[in-house]
Amino acid sequence: MSQQGARRNTRGGGSAWALVITSVAGFMAALDNLVVTTALPSIREDLGGALHDLEWTVSAYTLTFAVLLMFGAALGDRFGRRRLFVVGITVFTAASAAAALAPGIDSLIAARAVQGVGAAIMMPLTLTLLTAAVPAERRGMAYGIWGAVNGLAVASGPLVGGSLTEHISWQWIFWLNVPLGLALLPLARLRLAESHGTGAPLDIPGTLLASGGLFGVVYGLVRGPVDGWTGSVVLTALFAGVALLVGFVLYSTRAKNPMLPMRLFRSRAFAGVNAASLLMFLGMFGSIFLLSQYMQGVLGYSPTEAGLRMLPWTGMPMLVAPIAGMLSDRIGGRPVVAAGLFLQAAGLGYLASVITADASYAIQLPGLIVSGIGMALYFAPASALVMSSVAAKEQGIASGANNALREVGGALGIAVMSSIFAAQGGYASAQTFVDGLRPAVAVGAAMVALGGVAALAVPARRRTGGQGPETAPNTDPAAEPVDEPAQEPVDEPALAPAAPTPRP
Repeated sequence: MSQQGARRNTRGGGSAWALVITSVAGFMAALDNLVVTTALPSIREDLGGALHDLEWTVSAYTLTFAVLLMFGAALGDRFGRRRLFVVGITVFTAASAAAALAPGIDSLIAARAVQGVGAAIMMPLTLTLLTAAVPAERRGMAYGIWGAVNGLAVASGPLVGGSLTEHISWQWIFWLNVPLGLALLPLARLRLAESHGTGAPLDIPGTLLASGGLFGVVYGLVRGPVDGWTGSVVLTALFAGVALLVGFVLYSTRAKNPMLPMRLFRSRAFAGVNAASLLMFLGMFGSIFLLSQYMQGVLGYSPTEAGLRMLPWTGMPMLVAPIAGMLSDRIGGRPVVAAGLFLQAAGLGYLASVITADASYAIQLPGLIVSGIGMALYFAPASALVMSSVAAKEQGIASGANNALREVGGALGIAVMSSIFAAQGGYASAQTFVDGLRPAVAVGAAMVALGGVAALAVPARRRTGGQGPETAPNTDPAAEPVDEPAQEPVDEPALAPAAPTPRP
């Protein structure tokens, strides 16, 4: 699309369409992280398979999604973000249909892996396309809505999966994606403007090192609680993954056109918000994974009833996140993100202190509400901080890196908190479940609180001439000038470079 067409697209309501398209696409990708968990008993009854096979229906998606996120973002920067976004939706939708039609457990696992490939291509491009289409002064609210939808998808996966499985069939957790994907394809082609990144050639060595390293680490984390942390396969995967990631860092510091420039992490803003994201997802994912089982296995609720009772937590982003986005436009993202993380930690800490084998819902409710407000305050401003901490041409890979760290944090959270749960308790009785759950959730609360500390490391925001959204100073004297998205003209949605940020 030409620059002139892009201008018309923005003026003619293109930003609203971009928000709808990217939010729905992000919802589909985020939902499939946990949507299968409550459907596993029904899947086993229909397709058979051992417990190991059922776990892979969850893990196959997590692995390919986390491993290929940065590569998907790099492909979009190189060959066109809208073009690759459409490719990602197509792959994800086709794989969803294949999963619904799977005749056996092996074909279901394969379809889930392909789903993860499609999600890894489209998910990091949602933020870059949204940033390109929305005028700078409205990005806070747009990020708020985008973050609310994605947060709701992550947190409501068990509810959606349980409700569809209980009232229709488990196949509908996958069929749900098909009409959404088919509707998004023509809308993305017609309503989104094309944009590119740096135009640099693909970094093949960096891609192989990063993808191999992430695969090893995520595989080891996924299999650790099942196979044992001292198992040869788990240890080999973890050590090999860490070694490859170290090699990726060393290579990227010297490469001419690296997939992920290491100089980005010299920015306190970029490093701080990514550390906060990793720790937030570590604590949140692990807590939701265990608390949803607590409500069903200990308190006796059905999957639908458990999901409904978690709505004060999981549904809160839909109400609060848009407000959080507007707050971040006014006072800066750092205080909003930090406050959200500390509130999320406080809510989890409260739940860890009141959980018993027969706890009433009323006594849990304050913790659920506080956690929900905290989650909502985190999502929107965190996305804005990531996108504003790098040059416009590098926003695609920044989004991919942030999403990859979130996925690794989620996998780490489930692995670590499941291990604590197994060491301190178990499934033998309601009381042993609670004995394992309380220390696990307490650790989750501590991790999220550390994320709040990391968010405070983000530099204070400053106004650009007293108007418009706030921008962070470039604190790295060796880095290239950063083209702040907030300084882009409203009529340039194609991510044209803005003037370099002046040194403080």
